Amino acid sequence: MDAAKKLSVFPAFHTVEGRRVVIVGGGDEAAAKVRLVGETSAAIVVYATAISDAVGVDLIAAGGSWIPRLPTEADFAGAALVFIATGAIGTDRAVCALARAAGVPVNVVDRPELCDFHTPALINRAPLAVAIGTAGTAPVLARQVRARIETVLAPALGDLARLADKLRDRVAAAIPTGEGRRRFWSRFFTGPVAQKVFAGRIAEAAAEAQAEIADPTGGRGHVSLVGAGPGAWDLLTLRAQRLLQEADVIVYDRLVPAETVAQGRRDAERIYVGKAKGHHALPQDEINAILVREAKAGRRVVRLKSGDPLIFGRAGEEMAALRAAGVSFDIVPGITAAFAAAAETEIPLTLRGVASSLVFASGHDVDGETLPGWTDLALSGATVAVYMGLSVAAKVAAQLHAAGLPPSTPVAVIDSASLPGARAYAGRLDELQALVGRSGIAGPVLILIGDVVAQGNLAAETASLSQLAA
Repeated sequence: MDAAKKLSVFPAFHTVEGRRVVIVGGGDEAAAKVRLVGETSAAIVVYATAISDAVGVDLIAAGGSWIPRLPTEADFAGAALVFIATGAIGTDRAVCALARAAGVPVNVVDRPELCDFHTPALINRAPLAVAIGTAGTAPVLARQVRARIETVLAPALGDLARLADKLRDRVAAAIPTGEGRRRFWSRFFTGPVAQKVFAGRIAEAAAEAQAEIADPTGGRGHVSLVGAGPGAWDLLTLRAQRLLQEADVIVYDRLVPAETVAQGRRDAERIYVGKAKGHHALPQDEINAILVREAKAGRRVVRLKSGDPLIFGRAGEEMAALRAAGVSFDIVPGITAAFAAAAETEIPLTLRGVASSLVFASGHDVDGETLPGWTDLALSGATVAVYMGLSVAAKVAAQLHAAGLPPSTPVAVIDSASLPGARAYAGRLDELQALVGRSGIAGPVLILIGDVVAQGNLAAETASLSQLAA
């Protein structure tokens, strides 16, 4: 191996439970070390002639103690580790020499040449720990890498590890073969047991694990109804991203971008159930049957829906079918299009003294001549977000105007919210008819109606509905 690619340090974990860890110094750097070591079960002792309020607060939280002087060599005897953060090079060197004379590993803050070990950026999912280090050369880089890893490790991962530890002997007794145990644990850490733990349902997870131990070949599948967000791949939630990485099958709709589907495992089966040119959408009963079939085959299924699955996503029908079939499922919310559209146009969907309620409405509600149920709310000042409203925009305007909403009511039309080609149009209620037959608007389109629209950033860069009508 190229010498430049060899590590100058050997990564290891020190056992500190019940042992003293000495921190020398009373300022901000010492406070940072108190917080870090406070994530362990070590006994923290701070030596300093004075300590800042931050050190005092963190020390109390960690259950440590303060000795108001600098340490002697005898004070280091039996300590597991020493952190030195006095900020004075002469004092740092002198205390470092004392600690080394006592045979204790030393870390001197911002003095890599004096360090026996380096402090990593730590991810705590006790008993699981992930440490990222750069041998003291680039601590900011280590923190950035830590932040990226944090996003893909569920906070409850430690709970899952502890449950695994409790079940280890039972698994070994019930599943005698090594290959069988490996399959069990692989399913345990990524399947229904893990999903229940991550949802905080520990008792249910334990029961599920017991059932799998009793019947390790039972092939229990699971379905996650996942919101893919409004389109931009980086508006996918962390939970959705994790489930896509764990899925055996991804069932997705037309409005879910390819970049989002690509977040899944490369070897996951992909089943398209949306409407495309020349192809009708799969009937809902057939989609339900696919979800049940794949789950009963023991597979982990992600049903990926645009936006949020519970807002015009027909998730209710899929949940009913899964319940009837005895298939376990969970729901992962997504960012709905109204939120993305409002964020891009800086429209406050609710605003004190202007609008205190928000209505999600489907454009399909106005296909008939009967006024939709949300009309009265619009008249009372609620902000209305109309989904799938392109083809019925003129009818929406006409019915609201007939019900008494002023024709001058501000509206905004957002095409392809969150996507690179997103466009916004601003205007009045009586200008919505300009959208009828517009071939240049490919959708998906969301219409926002209400006085709050006037508060948004719909100025120079925004096209007007009156221009469409011209």
